[in-house]
Amino acid sequence: MYERKIIPNLNCGLDLIGEVLYGKWKIRLLWFIHIGHKRPSELQRKIPDASRRVLNIQLKELEEHGLVTRKIYPVVPPKVEYSLTEFGETVIPVIAALGQWGDEHQERLREVILKQTVSSDLDVPLVI
Repeated sequence: MYERKIIPNLNCGLDLIGEVLYGKWKIRLLWFIHIGHKRPSELQRKIPDASRRVLNIQLKELEEHGLVTRKIYPVVPPKVEYSLTEFGETVIPVIAALGQWGDEHQERLREVILKQTVSSDLDVPLVI
């Protein structure tokens, strides 16, 4: 298991939220659970670029931070469902605001991201 070597700086709200929401898929996981996708297989279908292992790790971290709960049903095969905690629900308006900002500025953001991608591809030296 990963052991952190540097103690995190937790002096302000941005540092704290970064520690809790840092992870490529965490914000999307929270949103999809919020809108009703509660089973791991449903979440995997909504985020096909992520491996099941990574999703499970990030779901576990969200659970450890108290944002989601996991319920295991005693059936064969086992059935697992995730839901937001009351605390987890409090971050949904923040995620919605970020999504709205992204929607409002999507052309500019796409342009910047694509420019970075093309620029970094050009920086790679050619090997002949």
